[in-house]
Amino acid sequence: MLRFLSRPATRLMERWLPDAFIFVLVLTVIAMLAALGIQRTNPVELINIWGTGFWALLQFSMQMLLVLVTGYILATSPPVKRLLSALAKQAKSPGAAIIMVTLVSLAAAWINWGFGLVVGAIFARELARHVRVDYRLLVASAYSGFVIWHGGFSGSIPLTVATEGHFTADQIGVIPTSETIFSWWNLMMVAVIVVVLPFANRMMMPREEETVLVDPATLGNDEELPPLRSDATPAERLESSRILMYLIGIPGIIWLVLYFAGGGGLNLNVVNFAFLFVGLTLHGTARSVLASLDDAVKGGAGIVIQFPFYAGIMAIMTGTGLAATMSEWFVSISTATTLPFWSFISAGIVNIFVPSGGGQWAVQAPIMLPAAEALGADISKVIMGVAWGDAWTNLLQPFWALPMLGIAGLKARDIMGFCVVLLLITGVIIGGILWFI
Repeated sequence: MLRFLSRPATRLMERWLPDAFIFVLVLTVIAMLAALGIQRTNPVELINIWGTGFWALLQFSMQMLLVLVTGYILATSPPVKRLLSALAKQAKSPGAAIIMVTLVSLAAAWINWGFGLVVGAIFARELARHVRVDYRLLVASAYSGFVIWHGGFSGSIPLTVATEGHFTADQIGVIPTSETIFSWWNLMMVAVIVVVLPFANRMMMPREEETVLVDPATLGNDEELPPLRSDATPAERLESSRILMYLIGIPGIIWLVLYFAGGGGLNLNVVNFAFLFVGLTLHGTARSVLASLDDAVKGGAGIVIQFPFYAGIMAIMTGTGLAATMSEWFVSISTATTLPFWSFISAGIVNIFVPSGGGQWAVQAPIMLPAAEALGADISKVIMGVAWGDAWTNLLQPFWALPMLGIAGLKARDIMGFCVVLLLITGVIIGGILWFI
């Protein structure tokens, strides 16, 4: 049945889903028209809001670009390549490859969302070198694990409300992660998804005649660099010096040890720092790092040009009150028992236009929290409803897929047909649990 569903969905997306850049342009137009029609925003004011917010994600854009580049550098270091190759060889069939990459992606994304995006993409590439499997589904399976991130260790919304002095602390106090991330019902959602998702991906495998394979030669250079020439110049010898890399890489690793020993947690900067300095050390030479870097930056163009447009959309949604209006409508049809569910649905819709957990919470918290108090709803469940909704529609929104697609060398349309089916499956799981708990 899932294969039957995925076939027309894939064909529909391949035919009608434009490039991710066109997608963000269309979303911009939709957000502008909605602000004009629903919020009655003055056109000049709307343009000013959009233009002012256009560069609000510059720091985040650089972080995401570094997720792609540093993760690629680490994954293509000789020791990691050998490890990934050894793991990939354990997959003896296409079905086993699909299940393996899904489980690895789920585990990595639950630990940290940035880590999950990179590890899943790199492992998918390595599996494609060893197994004849549909490459589109393989990468879609790697991306599908990302749906779990907001229920895990790096969930920005539950971590925000668990922090002293957060912006809604006067209203709800501090909500410990034992009531959100580590609550029995959130762990149940995680467990059900971990069980169901690998088999759902496996059951979407196309028939042999419909399978799209990838030429391993297009997945980057898998060969070791040739040895240094005997007549190499001093500059070339410096580029091949292991001493230089160790003098830089080892202090970076020592800093990481001190950071975690001091109680520091994972965030995007720490993940990128770890990828970079562990990668430098494992590569051993600048020559090897530069060869990897040349391949890595090729997939970063989408991040550089598209993220400012998403910042503009986020400014429209928040600055005109459009996101708040959408949230208020869902609150108006909720009861104490259904508010977590409708929080999930509303967050999923808002996420398409505001694909940022922290930014989305800033928009929805002022509506959802007073509603939860007025209706007598469980605030922890409402909070996680918003968190899961933010993660859920990432299966439809190519914003977060860009780093993974850059590493894998695919377009959004190549994987979104499979992701739409997974969107329905995970929506039933998450929504069903939030409805009945």
